[in-house]
Amino acid sequence: MTTPASTQIIEIDLDALADVTGRIAVLIGKDGKLDSGARRVNKLTKGALARMIEAGTLEDMKSGDVKTLAWPTGLKAEAVDILCVERGAKEVEARKAGASLGKLLDKKGMTVLAAQIRRPVDLMMGIALRAYSFTARKTGDQKAVGEVTLMVSKPDEIEVEAEAARAVVEGVFFTRDLVSEPANHLTTTEFAKRIKDMEKLGLKITVLEEDKLESLGMGCLLCVGLGSASPTKVAVMEWMGGAKGDAPLALVGKGVVFDTGGISLKPAAGMEDMTMDMGGAGVVAGVMRTLALRKAKGNVVGLVGLVENMPSERATRPGDVVTSMKGDTVEVINTDAEGRLVLADVMWYAQENYKPRAMIDLATLTGAIIVGLGHENAGVFSNDDTLTRDFLKAAEAEGEGAWRMPMGQAYDDELKSQIADMKNVGGRPGGSITAAQFLKRFVQEDMPWMHLDIAGVASVKSDTAYAPKGATGWGVMALNRLVADMLEGD
Repeated sequence: MTTPASTQIIEIDLDALADVTGRIAVLIGKDGKLDSGARRVNKLTKGALARMIEAGTLEDMKSGDVKTLAWPTGLKAEAVDILCVERGAKEVEARKAGASLGKLLDKKGMTVLAAQIRRPVDLMMGIALRAYSFTARKTGDQKAVGEVTLMVSKPDEIEVEAEAARAVVEGVFFTRDLVSEPANHLTTTEFAKRIKDMEKLGLKITVLEEDKLESLGMGCLLCVGLGSASPTKVAVMEWMGGAKGDAPLALVGKGVVFDTGGISLKPAAGMEDMTMDMGGAGVVAGVMRTLALRKAKGNVVGLVGLVENMPSERATRPGDVVTSMKGDTVEVINTDAEGRLVLADVMWYAQENYKPRAMIDLATLTGAIIVGLGHENAGVFSNDDTLTRDFLKAAEAEGEGAWRMPMGQAYDDELKSQIADMKNVGGRPGGSITAAQFLKRFVQEDMPWMHLDIAGVASVKSDTAYAPKGATGWGVMALNRLVADMLEGD
């Protein structure tokens, strides 16, 4: 996987600054006051920082803006980056400011004079999150970014927090890599292998093959992959870091490694983007990696349905009727509405086998959610106000956009079928809501449940606060925080 920038936190050493190579980052608030590190840099550069401040440079800068002095006199560093950020910046603001530095990080590394900011770990995390590029399929020598060194006053006091932050960054990168991979490299078999490889982190991994899925009666899941040569699989990741016997939180992800739409074939234009249709499974895998790396004190199980949706002589046809693991029958009206079929059986399996305290599913499920919410927010659908409130709080704290959407009987009525228990699609209006209503039919009574439609946020065409254009890793941070709040609060 793509390796995040190495980060270290050390005691501030003013005497070493003259000989630091790479880049030096100085943090200055709008008041223009220089801390000890900035004053030393100012002295070494013959007053260059002071002249910039006196010239009114800071007046036009917002939090997160950077001004650069290239090849400064008196330093071996190739650049001094002046970052505008307030001492008391909160979590998201500090991370976004750090991300501005992450854009500038190169192979020579960066030393950040962070003694004056109250949240240096969030600044470090922002740098690491933004310094990402997917180069696995490029030839030639792809240079990794250099080390990030944070100079602070009391490094030992924040190292534990820093280690947890590194675990989150690695989980996000794991998700981004999975979402970025082309489908001929990330097959269902390869995806399952990468999940299996996480056993070395302490996760218990089980991969269910097609014969087992057939014996379980997963007709909805299996019908999606009938047209593909790639075998359908379900990968289960267990992290039991909490009390023995405590019911786990279940995370369920849609892992369609490529989606042609099946017989209901998608238009050719833009179909190449359907390599990201396993985004929900990618987030679940990234969260589980983070929990294992930071040795989370809670019980969580992650389950992903891995499948490829292709047209062939064996593919499911519009009008076919399949039987779910639950026992309900589904008339497949549109084979391009396959994600809900994948999730239905995996959700039922999760409930039957783990009796979770709550269940959250994630999927790049509908284009309709993008029409409604654009690329700023994931759609949130739920039968439980408390679970929703806790997640939205976690998402806001992490700076990951999410918005609750309505549900109701009128939407559910759109799924009525004349020949089966239900159709897999409703009408065109409210498409993301009728999809959620379909999933709700596979939620057992009294089970707190939330569905996250991440079609608009999993992979985007322009830079975000934490990532370059492409895969974002949205959801890893929010769900990691939810686990901490829900299961580790005591």
